[in-house]
Amino acid sequence: MHLMFTPDANGNRVYTLKKIAPDGQVTKSAHPARFSPDDKYSRQRVTLKRRFGILPTQQAPIKC
Repeated sequence: MHLMFTPDANGNRVYTLKKIAPDGQVTKSAHPARFSPDDKYSRQRVTLKRRFGILPTQQAPIKC
């Protein structure tokens, strides 16, 4: 079993262990993606993100 979540009306995460929430929504994994130090394609991924302006440093700051 893996920890899963669905966002509620306020945008907060509601955690569950089920793949489908009681309201019928498909849940998402609450765990980060696996990271490999031997990632052969990280340079290309960063280059594409830089090219299309989607790096975290290129985006507007989040207003709380």
